[in-house]
Amino acid sequence: MSENCNHDCSNCSQNEECEQRTMTKADFLIKPNAASHIRKHIGIASGKGGVGKSMVTSLLAIQMQTKVKNCAILDADITGPSIPRIFGLQGPLQGDQNGLTPASTLTGIEVVSTNLIMDDPDQPVIWRGPVISGLVKQFYSEVNWGDIDYMFIDLPPGTGDVPLTVFQSLPMDGIIIVTTPQDLVSMVVRKAVHMAEMMDVPILGIVENMSYVICGHCGEKVELFGTQRSKDLAAELGLPLLAQLPLDPKLAAACDQGQLEEAKRPDMSAAIEAIEKA
Repeated sequence: MSENCNHDCSNCSQNEECEQRTMTKADFLIKPNAASHIRKHIGIASGKGGVGKSMVTSLLAIQMQTKVKNCAILDADITGPSIPRIFGLQGPLQGDQNGLTPASTLTGIEVVSTNLIMDDPDQPVIWRGPVISGLVKQFYSEVNWGDIDYMFIDLPPGTGDVPLTVFQSLPMDGIIIVTTPQDLVSMVVRKAVHMAEMMDVPILGIVENMSYVICGHCGEKVELFGTQRSKDLAAELGLPLLAQLPLDPKLAAACDQGQLEEAKRPDMSAAIEAIEKA
């Protein structure tokens, strides 16, 4: 550090060498594979597990892909990967001198996930946080993603190592937070929102899953967990409620069978519009 330092690192000729320089967000960003060009990065987060975050990630990627966009999903839920099952994908992935090649879904969505690199997808991933975070970085920097318009990053629930790594290491254009209409879930959603705010990551809005079920006999909409909860939560946090998705057994079955791209899907147009504006 120079004796005449004024602590303004932005215009300092000794910026790179100075041990006392102020670290910025750009210092933590990693670059993608040299053969990859990724235009927008959208994270899908949740405060807790079991809210259908991976299904929402998949629905967003499918609908965006239908708009003649090149989409990808980086499954960052390393210990609980479900994206390959939703699309009926199997590994192991192959690679060449340009890096690991993602799997492609029926509509051309590029996917990388832990279950696509393991010999036995039923074996648990028993790794500590730093190793898991390192693999997420490798998925981004060592995979040959090619030319991607929108990369959707399926984050593990909560506010732990992987969301922190993604928020710090990737140039996030925004996140969507998935919730269900229960007070307990609302509490942990606030934690996820506050983490994103602390990390200076734009929050595009909230998607409420399992909002209601349609009676198979009379067609009536039944709100199992009550009304207005996510609307009130979104208003409290100053965020748009982008979609309210039903609890649909047919949709769940399509995910289990790896046929979500072929199933009748709920409208996600408001969420897609928010992503396009990000």
